[in-house]
Amino acid sequence: MLGPLRPQNPALPGPTDMSVITKAVLATLPYVPKPLMRRFASRYIAGERIEEALLRLASLARRGHPGVLDLLGEGITSEDEAREVCARYEAAAKELAAAKLEAYVSVKPTHLALARNEELCFELYARLARRCAEFGLFLRVEMEDAPTTDGTLRVFERLRKLHSNVGLVLQSRLFRTPKDIERLAPGPLDVRMVKGIYLEPADIAHTEPEPIRAAFVACVDQLFARGARVRLATHDDALAERCLELVRKHGVPRERYEFQVLLGVREELWERWKAAGHDVRVYVPYGPDWRAYSLRRMRKNPQIVGHVLRRAFRLD
Repeated sequence: MLGPLRPQNPALPGPTDMSVITKAVLATLPYVPKPLMRRFASRYIAGERIEEALLRLASLARRGHPGVLDLLGEGITSEDEAREVCARYEAAAKELAAAKLEAYVSVKPTHLALARNEELCFELYARLARRCAEFGLFLRVEMEDAPTTDGTLRVFERLRKLHSNVGLVLQSRLFRTPKDIERLAPGPLDVRMVKGIYLEPADIAHTEPEPIRAAFVACVDQLFARGARVRLATHDDALAERCLELVRKHGVPRERYEFQVLLGVREELWERWKAAGHDVRVYVPYGPDWRAYSLRRMRKNPQIVGHVLRRAFRLD
């Protein structure tokens, strides 16, 4: 995602040295003190409180970028905790609506206790969808690792029957995704298409970059063909161009697609897409669980660590 390092000062670390440093940093991430880790994460996390997230969303709005609001967290197994999470999302949605920002809410199923009780998860999503509808907001059902896929799809399909303001995330990494698209009930459909951050076994998922990209393109083609609104979540400019070819092929109007990007990642790409006339929406995560998210994001994309180190050495 980030280009090769080009140090301007020969006394500073070069690409090979930086790669070694990056690997060393990744190995020690769990032991990094919280203040230093927070400095690493500050570019990619809005903060711990909803007020900080709203400030970041407002800043993005001034640059012409709508947003996605995500309260970080997952893996809840306690009913009381899941209900508390839902209440926090309801309060956040209320504040988001009051701020009159163009953004919507996104929630992981296991943050609402899918792993413990699918019926409880559906109940909480339905409650949140009703509240979001009252505020004029959209609600995204996210997708997590493969063992949760069936439950997530069942919850989403039940929600679609009751609420028109809900959408789904699908992952091109999984072999099953084209069949899942076929099985989704007819009617309006809003999908955030991602490669997938979860590393799955080779017997159920693509494990190499190009097959994952090819599957992404095939899924987008399939979704456009059935009239879905597709949110293209990528920082891969070559993949983006392949998707834009599909936009032209299907004659997809601007309101039926957009790019979605992660806060702080490849911002020069956002501006290039925006200047070319494409909508670019920014995913803005926040909350006290920022450390776990940051560790996962840095391990998945070591380029982030490299970027932070380049900034520290003033190589950007």
